[in-house]
Amino acid sequence: MRIFVVNMKDVKIDKVLGKLGVDSLNAMQQEAMECILRGRNDVVVLSPTGTGKTLAYLLPLVQMIDAESDEVQALVVVPGRELAMQSDAVLKSMGTGIRSQACYGGRAAMDEHRVLRQNRPHVVFGTPGRLNDHLDKGNIDSHLIKYIVIDEFDKCLEMGFMNEMSRLVGKLTSLQRRFLLSATDAEQIPQFVEMRRTDRLDYLIDEEPLNDRVEVYRVDSPEKDKLATLAQLLMTLGDTQSIVFLNYRDSVERTDEYLRKQGFVTSAFHGGMEQRQREDALYKFSNGSATVLVSTDLASRGLDIPHIENIIHYHLPSSEDALIHRVGRTARWDQMGKTFFVVGPEEHIPEYAEGNIENYLLPSPFGEGLEVRLPRMSTLYIGKGKKDKISKGDIVGFLCKKGGVEPSDIGRIDVNDRYAYVAVKREKVQQVLRLTQGEKIKGIRTVVELVR
Repeated sequence: MRIFVVNMKDVKIDKVLGKLGVDSLNAMQQEAMECILRGRNDVVVLSPTGTGKTLAYLLPLVQMIDAESDEVQALVVVPGRELAMQSDAVLKSMGTGIRSQACYGGRAAMDEHRVLRQNRPHVVFGTPGRLNDHLDKGNIDSHLIKYIVIDEFDKCLEMGFMNEMSRLVGKLTSLQRRFLLSATDAEQIPQFVEMRRTDRLDYLIDEEPLNDRVEVYRVDSPEKDKLATLAQLLMTLGDTQSIVFLNYRDSVERTDEYLRKQGFVTSAFHGGMEQRQREDALYKFSNGSATVLVSTDLASRGLDIPHIENIIHYHLPSSEDALIHRVGRTARWDQMGKTFFVVGPEEHIPEYAEGNIENYLLPSPFGEGLEVRLPRMSTLYIGKGKKDKISKGDIVGFLCKKGGVEPSDIGRIDVNDRYAYVAVKREKVQQVLRLTQGEKIKGIRTVVELVR
């Protein structure tokens, strides 16, 4: 294994990694940084899910940006809004002084244009359609874009973005370099990307769809309808974080409703939900206010949520790639994880998943000695945000002074432009709701609601 040492002049790597809670870079990240930062070629990075590809391109990219300019210099193309938002959040949390913005469908482009004018971002993360819209309207100057990153480029192609991506790249007449990243290998890179001399970094392991840090289990359901078996399995997993994957939106709704009736605190997530619903669902799960995320394969790509212990295939994955991306949500970086195949009477685990699969025996009779474990936190919605000059410190002060809690009762806080989410200990949330009703934060009356 080659080890690269990258000396970062303007960005203190130890300081940035410390802010992100990362101890050190892995081999893929080090090589990607060396090729992007020190080389002149276009770069393709192929590496499994959970290995930190976002950081691998962001760390060198922020050093290539002219921070003195007020123009967009790099576009990061992503297949969905969740990845755009999360990648934008990662760059902001790095604290490098490089400004960024996420752009995606589901909200008015005019509102995004207003924010673009105000923030003057150097890097814009966006879906192909929305980026084309801003380029066509002149909201982003195509002639000043030096770098394009296509993250999960195979997924972008799978989702039918070929024509939109072709139009997008064709407008960027001043591109200097192109960086493509994926967790699976595409048969070929489309001609429209116009890759030139290319460094290809391949860290994929073809023969191992399940890595050796993931324990694999088979859970047999005695009935075709596997909901009771799923509930019993989740009870045995206690209050650890689990994603339950299904293949259809209506199945997600049905399963989520069943689990809630059994007393589980869940988040449902699929492409048919409204943007606010999807954001609420992800936030609840990522901050520990829900122990179960019930989702289609939409959650198998582009979500960077640490410490997901369990991946449960209620519906068997449709392909080897689908399996790889699902399981890639756990055992991220150097952590361990578990994956469970819930198998009905007429079902068989796919051949590409065969290997060291252990049988996971559930207690009999059903549920004996088991109970539903509730999450430690609950999530509150506060109807004011950055545009109202509200900061994380303001929210902590408001909840402690008006809500009667201690700082130790408060978890993760995310402040958006017009609203904020905050995690509060479950046993204190009703007290907070009662005491803050009708109260003001920084002199502004606001809404405080429980995210259900």
